[in-house]
Amino acid sequence: MSRPSQGLTIGDLADRTGLAVSAIRFYETKGLVAPVRNHGGHRRYDRSDIRKLSFVMIAQELGFSLARIAALLKTLPDGRPPTRADWSRMSKEFRTEIDDRIAGLERLSDTLDGCIGCGCLSLDRCGLHNPADTARTLGPGPRYLMADSTTSGKG
Repeated sequence: MSRPSQGLTIGDLADRTGLAVSAIRFYETKGLVAPVRNHGGHRRYDRSDIRKLSFVMIAQELGFSLARIAALLKTLPDGRPPTRADWSRMSKEFRTEIDDRIAGLERLSDTLDGCIGCGCLSLDRCGLHNPADTARTLGPGPRYLMADSTTSGKG
């Protein structure tokens, strides 16, 4: 095991996070972690990278893109481990996005439970029914399911 003053080796980081070494290198190419090189040219990671990579794994599981995760991590300080206040500040924006996703999933769940398996016998109430493609004015995709029913004309 590496001494804390020298940082963590990539193997240490893999052991602590459960990630494969190749995954850590991939995340490095995406700017999610930035190791320093020692005199021998070996990567050394800060202990705070354990938390950063743990955050990456959780955020990916929630469906966030690596680009979005990287943008959030870039708000953390360079040159020192993030503090509780740093994580709290970053998480406020992330929490808003999670709440928006939860609301969207609830809306989808409420809409689809009467639709799946119905055989479209109730087209006048179907969130997918789009006669004459009128929903195109609202944007691409299943707009009646994605948009607020008061603005979609369905309800």
